[in-house]
Amino acid sequence: MSTTRSAAVLASGTANAAKLFVAALAFTSAYVGFAAYSSASSTPEPARTVTLSAREVPITEQLPAQTGKVTVSVLADGGAGCVKSYVARSVLLNSDPAKGVAYGWRLARWSPAAKAWRTYFVDHDGFAGAARTVEWRPQVTGNPGWYRVELTAVGAETVKSDRFQVSC
Repeated sequence: MSTTRSAAVLASGTANAAKLFVAALAFTSAYVGFAAYSSASSTPEPARTVTLSAREVPITEQLPAQTGKVTVSVLADGGAGCVKSYVARSVLLNSDPAKGVAYGWRLARWSPAAKAWRTYFVDHDGFAGAARTVEWRPQVTGNPGWYRVELTAVGAETVKSDRFQVSC
């Protein structure tokens, strides 16, 4: 007797589940139909045109080195693909020519996520003497964005170039 009773309960439970499924399907169909009808009859919003402007200034000429300033020029032989070669120049003055001067270059890339300049590449060098025109040739491969070159000499403030855009 217990077998027929459990079979009856199982059959009525299955019938209830089927009824609920059909009701849910009917409700969903009605909702989707209503939503499609209301969006089809509504007037579309007018399109808004947004114009973004950014000026890319090509660096094409060899700029002379100056004291207290870093100038950056692009080299004509950038290579194949997205390879860009640059030359950065400045003039460093040594207050004590009897001692050497250590200095470092930093190529920094603007990070929109961090809203900060992040180090992309560095190099260090030095010289002995009163003054010297220093030069560095960084290369950017396959990484478009905004960059700047920074020059730091021991005992002096960091000098930064204007930012420039690398694009492929």
